[in-house]
Amino acid sequence: MEEAAFRALLACPACGGALAADWTCRGCGARYGEADGVVDLRLPGDARTEAVRDFYGHAPFPGYPPRDSLDGLRARAERSPFARLLDRAIPGDARIVEVGCGTGQMSLYLARADRLVVGADLTRASLDLGAAAARRFGSSNVLFVETDLNAPGLADGTFDVVVSLGVLHHTPDPRAAFARLARLARPDGGVIVLGLYNAVARLPLRLRRTIARLTGFRWIPFDPVLAARVAEPDRHAAWLRDQYQHPEEHRHTHGEVLKWFAENAVDYVRAYPSTLIGDEPDDLFEPAADNWGFEAWLSQLGWMKTLGPEGGLFVMVGATRPSSARDGDGQATKRSGEG
Repeated sequence: MEEAAFRALLACPACGGALAADWTCRGCGARYGEADGVVDLRLPGDARTEAVRDFYGHAPFPGYPPRDSLDGLRARAERSPFARLLDRAIPGDARIVEVGCGTGQMSLYLARADRLVVGADLTRASLDLGAAAARRFGSSNVLFVETDLNAPGLADGTFDVVVSLGVLHHTPDPRAAFARLARLARPDGGVIVLGLYNAVARLPLRLRRTIARLTGFRWIPFDPVLAARVAEPDRHAAWLRDQYQHPEEHRHTHGEVLKWFAENAVDYVRAYPSTLIGDEPDDLFEPAADNWGFEAWLSQLGWMKTLGPEGGLFVMVGATRPSSARDGDGQATKRSGEG
């Protein structure tokens, strides 16, 4: 893909200006750079953000298995029903950003057909692994960018799909981080796919973490991911650090995120897994038939069993609301049924 097409999706993190071919901001003149397939558009963050960046710098997550290939990565991703649904729902010519892409595996998986994918992350060590994999795999329609969501080197209103899975709950203020994330989506119908730790489904892992800390991390019972990675020391260590030793973690409910959506002119589409008992979506971007708060709470209780073994991550999908559907102050009009 042409570099110019990617540059149109990026922006100066200091002033939001467009970037020239040499990565200089056309607005304020700030100079940035690119090395080894990673564009550096990161400004220094606050102490808590820098602590998270340093944390992942010591153990990039998730790692790549030995002798990995693009076919292997896709086969591994497609063992997840969610990954298959996401790939199927995104048009073949979409402009996508994955905020908090880590080592870039989801970005590489989605980078097919005529899609343009920007994988953005805070940690250079993680991005270097993603860029190296892109070179090995011959993936030319994905670009990796080092940047901070608080001052993103990403152009507002340019992405058809904004994906952020498992990142906002590691920011100092997830609600404010979502407000900034929502601005990246195309203003009339851009889709936001948001993954967060669920406050209820996370309870089993928090119990395991308590036991782990009491035993000095010598014994962590009933963690299927650690058990599956026992023969892969690097990936085993990365999961252990990410899930049990992270310096910044927040947990959220379905109803809480609905409020974030309403505050930012984002219409609720659906949750994954579905909060409709017995519902299995065929289209991740198709609006759910209903949104009853009590049923959502019952579903979240059930997620302790279904999502709890692997950390309790759930996904909520929203779509930006056309300006004609906002109130006179430019704020979102609250939809009925939120809870």
